[in-house]
Amino acid sequence: VSRLSVNWPGYLLMTLDDYHHFDGLGLVDLIRRGEVTPAELLEAVIARADRLNPAINAIIHRMDDRARKVAGGGQPHGPFAGIPFLIKDLSLMVAGEPLRCGSRFLEDFVPDHDSELTARFRRAGLIPFGKTNTPEFGLAPFTEPETFGPSRNPWNTDVTTGGSSGGSAAAVAARIVPIAGGGDGGGSIRIPASCCGLFGLKPTRGRNPTGPDVGQLWQGAVVDHVLTRSVRDSAAVLDATHGADVGAPYQIEAPARPFLSEVSAPVRPLRIAWTSRSFFGGSVHPDCIAAVEDAARLLSELGHTMIEAAPDIDGAGFAKSFVTMVCAECASEVAEAGVLLGKAPRYQDFEATTWALTLLGRAISAEELSRAMRLQGVVGRQLGRFFVEFDALLTPTLAVPPFLTGALQPKPSERFALEMLGRIGSGGLLRRAGLLEQLANQVFAAVPFTAVFNATGQPAMSVPLWWNHQGLPIGTQVVGRFGDEATLFGLAGQLERARPWGTRRPPL
Repeated sequence: VSRLSVNWPGYLLMTLDDYHHFDGLGLVDLIRRGEVTPAELLEAVIARADRLNPAINAIIHRMDDRARKVAGGGQPHGPFAGIPFLIKDLSLMVAGEPLRCGSRFLEDFVPDHDSELTARFRRAGLIPFGKTNTPEFGLAPFTEPETFGPSRNPWNTDVTTGGSSGGSAAAVAARIVPIAGGGDGGGSIRIPASCCGLFGLKPTRGRNPTGPDVGQLWQGAVVDHVLTRSVRDSAAVLDATHGADVGAPYQIEAPARPFLSEVSAPVRPLRIAWTSRSFFGGSVHPDCIAAVEDAARLLSELGHTMIEAAPDIDGAGFAKSFVTMVCAECASEVAEAGVLLGKAPRYQDFEATTWALTLLGRAISAEELSRAMRLQGVVGRQLGRFFVEFDALLTPTLAVPPFLTGALQPKPSERFALEMLGRIGSGGLLRRAGLLEQLANQVFAAVPFTAVFNATGQPAMSVPLWWNHQGLPIGTQVVGRFGDEATLFGLAGQLERARPWGTRRPPL
């Protein structure tokens, strides 16, 4: 195969034998030049998945034959025509393929139609050949479902991939695919992007469709998009997928120009706030502080005005309100799954933590849920005022480096207590035991920076600029104004050019 020049920062001439060095648009260039066919590319990706997936458990369902029919079916169309792709096995349906959401309860559910975003991925030319691992119902910031087992981080298989898009992140970090689907309801794109050394953007609420069956997920907190190695791949995918679908509960203003053009465009000097302090008053690991301070220096060198400042919010109140919402949504999802499958949900059908959240959700009153959502609305107004003064906000993505697999799982005594209370079936007992507050404190100790922006609906991204002395990636989060992904893509492109991360490869 001839050697080709690929226009991605940090990469020079390469051969097809090293296809995994290319980002998605680089592979599209190979296809358009006639250097490789979609069918040949798919076989190379399948072979790499066969070799690497047993070590990282990223892909939990394969659709190889179906993908082969598409790849061999003639000249593909779309900006990513012929590029193999993985779909997160959670909120997006694929007609005729199981949707398990990390749960044994859903093991027999096979939808008969695509989600709208799945259809848009296909129209963009992406070829789904598998589905990726996720925690049960996407409830955890780590990917360790009992049904499929934990995903493993290619940088160190003893530590977490993050969650809930941990399977997708592991597959992209391992260079099985350049792009994989993700969803973000409390950080679930940004957290695994940080843990796995990837670029991960959560778009603005309403930017991508949620139909045809759902108006909004988790009261509007969840947005689906992708995880990538390059900034331009993320931008080009969003160009192909954004826009309201039929019956959408709201629409937001369309971008002034393609997001892809923002990645390489000059960036005007911005006024950027930065902080390394947790929104909830907890400690932040020195590695995460070092990463954000380094990013602030780099942005200053690039001509931006950096001001140490942070939004003033009721951290404890927000944490409780967010967990209240998640519990209520969990109870609703479990009930809907029971209706869908025609069988009553039982405690033995779910993981102990999922069932505990379900019981808590059943014990939450309508008034409590309404008050929780009103508090999140107040936080949205507070953040809106903050971003009148600043163009962007820089924070750590996580408060800790990638932690050991299993570190945030319930201890044996806690698991026993959850199982006993689950058998009793009393959410009231769980509430009196203080489980709601305990969950809020535990989750937001490790993940204090991401969920706020799911509540406000603002776009936010994790950028891989820093690796610690253990060789683990430490992401940095940048948050933009509502509807302003353009500024984030411009900044990300500038950072990628200043400090290319694409040549970094995990030891796997």
